[in-house]
Amino acid sequence: MSTTSQAPGTTSAPAAATTDGGERPRLLLLDGHSLAFRAFYALPAENFSTSSGQHTNAVYGFLSMVANLVGSESPTHIAVAFDVSRSTLHRTAEYPEYKSTRSATPEEFAGQIGLIQEALAALGVRTLSLEGHEADDIIATLATQAGPAGMDTLICTGDRDALQLVTDEVTVLYPVKGVSELARYTPEAVEAKYGVTPAQYPDVAALRGDTSDNLPGVPKVGDKTAAKWITQYGSLSELIAHADEVKGKVGESFREHLPQVQLNRRITELTRDLELGVGIDDLTRAEPERADVNALFDKLEFGPQARDRFYTAFLSEGAP
Repeated sequence: MSTTSQAPGTTSAPAAATTDGGERPRLLLLDGHSLAFRAFYALPAENFSTSSGQHTNAVYGFLSMVANLVGSESPTHIAVAFDVSRSTLHRTAEYPEYKSTRSATPEEFAGQIGLIQEALAALGVRTLSLEGHEADDIIATLATQAGPAGMDTLICTGDRDALQLVTDEVTVLYPVKGVSELARYTPEAVEAKYGVTPAQYPDVAALRGDTSDNLPGVPKVGDKTAAKWITQYGSLSELIAHADEVKGKVGESFREHLPQVQLNRRITELTRDLELGVGIDDLTRAEPERADVNALFDKLEFGPQARDRFYTAFLSEGAP
């Protein structure tokens, strides 16, 4: 079932396609676990801990990133999606080795996801998760709903699979340095980087593989070769239909690894039609409660400067 930081609402799209000022509404979606891990490794754990020994570096780094994004992008709607458990993923049912090579979570990271979720709730940001599905699937579903509702969408994630969602209305913000530097992927930027359209990106990923997800690709086939093939044939399905035409040792390797490539492609495809129990309207930015923010930041032992910065950043008008 879906879990949220607020009561679930309707699944219908918002009626209004513009804000009161006449601008298109803007939805900011964030991949919670992906960004929390990046925040954890960007800040030294030993410098952020409470008197009880609870580390808070991921919490501080994560909130800093979101505060900066809210300030620079001025979203009208916002949500953070979280994974539930690797063992319950629908992808794991088809491929038990999915993500199995990832290293154990550092001890210092323990408890910080829960604290991040508490902080987001205090700051008026909805969090979403769904048993059996990853954060990217939740994000894909919401981004798909936002387009017909007349909204622009920004997706902040460290998972390149999200590039398949990029359109003229959907932009991916991909961290390239800690949590402070983001690459902005529009359709043109995806083509410039990978040589294919966003819709073709999963085909390239299936051929190349993904070590972080433990998805082996075709040996000696990287982004350039994969893009060349996909550009030539138009899609992975057409490439497979003409597999005998691929010459040389790399062609032999491709044919030998076809089952893995086809599996990769299924695994890489994001789900865009989940029943989340919430709709776009439910993601409208809410005002943070000062008392809740103060209570939580007392627990985190963040100083007055930090709590004032985060509280002010999440106010809809950006003022105390």
